[in-house]
Amino acid sequence: MGERGGNDFSFTRAGIRRGFLMAQPLAPGTALYGVVFGVLASERGLSVLQAMVMSAFVYSGSAQLAALQGWTASAAILPLVFTVLVINARYVLFGAAIQPWLVQATPRQAYGSLFFLGDGSWALAMREYHAGYRDAGFVFGSGVAMFIPWVGGTLVGHLLAKSVPNPAALGLDFMLVAFAAAIGISLWRGKSDLWPAAAAVAVAISMHALLPGGWYIVGAGVAAGIVGALRHGR
Repeated sequence: MGERGGNDFSFTRAGIRRGFLMAQPLAPGTALYGVVFGVLASERGLSVLQAMVMSAFVYSGSAQLAALQGWTASAAILPLVFTVLVINARYVLFGAAIQPWLVQATPRQAYGSLFFLGDGSWALAMREYHAGYRDAGFVFGSGVAMFIPWVGGTLVGHLLAKSVPNPAALGLDFMLVAFAAAIGISLWRGKSDLWPAAAAVAVAISMHALLPGGWYIVGAGVAAGIVGALRHGR
């Protein structure tokens, strides 16, 4: 069971080990990303415990960096939570896509695998699934392989933050903008995406001037989603 091309589903140590090893090429980049988050979290005033708990339970670089943009000592929690939920909404689709593989696993195995699921491990797992591999331990193993360097990188970055007195001088504060731009360019499909993008920009600028905290990020995402849905429905 669990061999490539077989029809049987399984969840074995061999599958976990395979997933863990195949995700290793992605681990250094994940660790570096975690270091950047740790440095920026320290700059924003998060304790090392707060930063690590955030990395462990939010486990999303884009969502965590977005939340940091509105993080202050008196920041309202609600907009930060909405920011994380909006940006991480893609995991609903990830979970639906991987459900046929995990449906044969026990609830403990399935929920454990989903807890550690990330962008990179999901992409690896789907590639293996479409290639005929049916050992669902791969999902868990590849997820853990990405989770460890992410949390570890956060710790290292926070501890090294004192040696980086001005992250802006190194461009680290531009990480979210660069990441969002890269994602936007890679997903750009042409003129049909112009109106959702314009709606997001307009709402973000307006809300940033009128409301405190990170509500402008939430508003931009909602506006783009609504405009995109309306245009798609035509």
